[in-house]
Amino acid sequence: MKNHARANHVIIIISVLVFGIICFLPNPVNLSISGQRALGLFVMAIILWATNALPLSVTGLLIIALIPLTGILEASKAFALFGNRAVFFILGAFILAAAMMKSGLSHRISLLMLSKFNRSARTLIIGIIITCTLMAFIMPEHAVAAIMFPVVMIIARKLGLKPQQSKYGMILFLSMAWGSIIGGVATFLGGARNPLAIAFLKENTGLTIGFFEWFISIFPVVVILLIFAIIILFTFFKFESMDISSATQTIRDELDKIGKFKKIEKKVAFIVVVTVLCWVFISKEVGIAVIALLSTCLLFIFNVLKWEDVEDYVNWGVILMYGGAISLGAALVETGAAEWITSLFLHKTFLTPFLFIAAIALVSKIITEGISNSATVAILLPIAFAIGTKYNINPKVLVYAIAIPSGLTFMLPIGTPPNAIAYSSGYYLIKDVLKPGLIMNIVAWVMFLLVGSLYWPLIGISLIQK
Repeated sequence: MKNHARANHVIIIISVLVFGIICFLPNPVNLSISGQRALGLFVMAIILWATNALPLSVTGLLIIALIPLTGILEASKAFALFGNRAVFFILGAFILAAAMMKSGLSHRISLLMLSKFNRSARTLIIGIIITCTLMAFIMPEHAVAAIMFPVVMIIARKLGLKPQQSKYGMILFLSMAWGSIIGGVATFLGGARNPLAIAFLKENTGLTIGFFEWFISIFPVVVILLIFAIIILFTFFKFESMDISSATQTIRDELDKIGKFKKIEKKVAFIVVVTVLCWVFISKEVGIAVIALLSTCLLFIFNVLKWEDVEDYVNWGVILMYGGAISLGAALVETGAAEWITSLFLHKTFLTPFLFIAAIALVSKIITEGISNSATVAILLPIAFAIGTKYNINPKVLVYAIAIPSGLTFMLPIGTPPNAIAYSSGYYLIKDVLKPGLIMNIVAWVMFLLVGSLYWPLIGISLIQK
């Protein structure tokens, strides 16, 4: 523990030194002093986000403090960006998820769906992955995995599956993780990196992507990956047929234990349904953040939540991290640092617009296996917008090319929270998932590009900005 803390201190010192060195180097041609400082802060943030030497939230606060302190932007501008609408949408989404978990609605939904897929060992696996995928449409993927984890653990124990020995035990937890990951890219609710990317889009271009527009654009990717995930899991984790009657009985017992729909569950279900419908039909006129905040107010008006519940369920650190990331992205653009980096990139590379999209999507996938997907969005998107302008690429396509691949990482525990939660079960080792996870990563990248090339033009999304 002491060695780990010492290593973090060394990394923090190195990041500060790098920041100082970049700031005090001779000013590069075509880069302003404020742009040079923004570049130094950007590199410092990359080091801290990639190593997690400081919590992501603390790095976000540090960015907010250093932007005005170093004269990169005025304090009023930096702090105003922290109040971006995406931050409030994320807050509202977290509170809605808290209501679903506290009321027991999310637990009931998971059990009801699993009860429809308990005829055989194979259908149970299919049921878990589909249940997690669909639940991640309306809840953060990490919340879905957290809700499903105890249910899957009970099933594994009832079946007498031995950790690290049972292939069926491995596939149980991987289906939970992979389903949550796949469903997490379908809407703004599945992962906070999605609204973060939308916030960058709005801040840099004035454009936005509606809730329904996002879903329609990404839904084919979700369906295709769901099919491939099932095939890959059954191919790599072959198991003998087994009697799952004890698992089936466990699901029935859990449903009997929670009884009939409670009044509080009905209230939450009503508010969630109305909220989603508003996001689909009137979000462009009203704004997704306004709808999210009004919905959270209804939860308190109808006595569904108390503020203490929000404090228990909401990840405030994530909100702080996103505020800092949005401010840093704006600083890179406004000071000209992003454009300067772009000129260096374009001077040495000759890519077509499609190849650039393919490359940035691949980079997004690769680095997210080692750092937070939210940090990946914060690092790559400001630079991608600047480069995309030179190639005349539709900025909405750039948002998809970074936000979606960064959410589709299937190998390492650090890649996404569902991977970490599944790995914590102890039922498989990292080496067990490296090969199938790598194949799934490649499939996800290829399928994303195919959907973008073949399907998006049919719904009016063009690669080149018109």
